[in-house]
Amino acid sequence: MPLFTVGISHHTAPIDIREKVAISRSEYPDRVRQLCALPGVEEVLILGTCNRTEIYCLSTADGKANLIEWVHRINDIPAGELDMHLYQYEGEDAARHLIRVASGLDSLVLGETQILGQLKEAWQQAHDAGSLGKVLDRLFQHTFNAAKFIRTNSGISDHTVSVAYTAVVLARQIFGDLGTKTVVLVGAGEMVQLCGRYLRDHGIANLLIVNRSMDKAREISAELGATAMTLDQLGEALPMADILISSTASPSPVIMKADIKAALRQRRYRPMFLVDIAVPRDIDPEISRVKDVYLYTIDDLQQVVDENMEQRNAAAQSASADVETAVAGFMRWLSGKRAARTLKRIREQSHGFEEELRDRALRKLEAGQDPAEVLDQLTRTLTNKILHHPSKRLREAAENQDYEVLKAADRIFRLEEQAEDE
Repeated sequence: MPLFTVGISHHTAPIDIREKVAISRSEYPDRVRQLCALPGVEEVLILGTCNRTEIYCLSTADGKANLIEWVHRINDIPAGELDMHLYQYEGEDAARHLIRVASGLDSLVLGETQILGQLKEAWQQAHDAGSLGKVLDRLFQHTFNAAKFIRTNSGISDHTVSVAYTAVVLARQIFGDLGTKTVVLVGAGEMVQLCGRYLRDHGIANLLIVNRSMDKAREISAELGATAMTLDQLGEALPMADILISSTASPSPVIMKADIKAALRQRRYRPMFLVDIAVPRDIDPEISRVKDVYLYTIDDLQQVVDENMEQRNAAAQSASADVETAVAGFMRWLSGKRAARTLKRIREQSHGFEEELRDRALRKLEAGQDPAEVLDQLTRTLTNKILHHPSKRLREAAENQDYEVLKAADRIFRLEEQAEDE
């Protein structure tokens, strides 16, 4: 059966459509069992993320139709409604798509690394559910190795492309190890929470969440292992801030030049790194003139993001050749596997002829027939049996002017070389 992929992603559908076909972890075992039970479908793996749902399998032509019908039916979606959003790949194209996905070349954020971990998790789920076979298992193992090489060789993941992560990277460039630093996050929005997670992942020592609402500050602090404070306590928090990231909805600055000067005096003028990712700005721009303060606005960070995105695009271009090399490697293995299966069947058939004719020859020898005559009959009959079906197919090919089959026979039996020798 050919390798087949059908999916839906941020490239082809809005989130309200993607939500309809999303598959939760608890549903996974039942879903793969249902898919494996479909006629014409074998070896199933489902990849589900916030941006895509994809099914990888081996499938006949009828199996593809059954699979797409199942996607509609299992999600209570009228038949055909998803057709404009679904993409399908077969054989080499399916392998190429998977390798591009694993390498971050098909992601919403080009080069992002999370997808590779999600693919490995999907492989583990399929393994646990017993839906992996030799082909899909080999494809995904090959893909994991290829993606690691492509990311390293192209450098596509080397350049940060989110404002929040860029802020954290800049902080590391200024201070080096963040393990001894104190960070103050002002606000409670998504950007502040994202910065907090990045900082926690980078081993930040002390994290303070300052927000107008103490309840919201405590909620975020509980997730991040931080200390909650209200905006009224900002004066207490500032002297502790080696790094401060602010993103509130205030219409006017909440951190003034005088506040920072006072904080610096208490800090004995140890440097402060301030990041203002709010619009309108939270931090008085005059603070940029204060010595021992590094102030970045969202425009400064966005410029870094844009530059890094350009570098990632260039890296993606250079990764194309590596993708094709990886695809070719897997297809060689797959072709070899199919050839091995065919050769095994040919050998089994030939050995069956051997056993049948050997038994017949032994009976004739036991009956007293001339051994030379028996041997002559054995070899002639064996040759005829082995060549019977190929001869029949070649005659049909000649009648139908299917010259590709005739050329293939010449190559298989090396008849072209014999003609040249003559």
